[in-house]
Amino acid sequence: MSAEIEMYTGPRCIYCDRAKKLLNQKGLVFKELDINQNPKLKDEMLIRTGGKKTIPQIFINKKSIGGFDELYSLELIGDLDKILGT
Repeated sequence: MSAEIEMYTGPRCIYCDRAKKLLNQKGLVFKELDINQNPKLKDEMLIRTGGKKTIPQIFINKKSIGGFDELYSLELIGDLDKILGT
């Protein structure tokens, strides 16, 4: 079973691009939620993150892991694969 990955993104966001690149390099499928194309998603993101406004905001199996810095840190220490079950 693969992990469910959701990522709130927006336009001209280099950290969103970096997060997508990392996930794509790992061959992972993720759902991109563009808060610019659907402003209601921003409200949803704020609720799910407890008020965090920065993008990206990444969720794995419904659990918030934070943004790109947190995603990359998990990858560096080898915990991302553990969380993903890979």
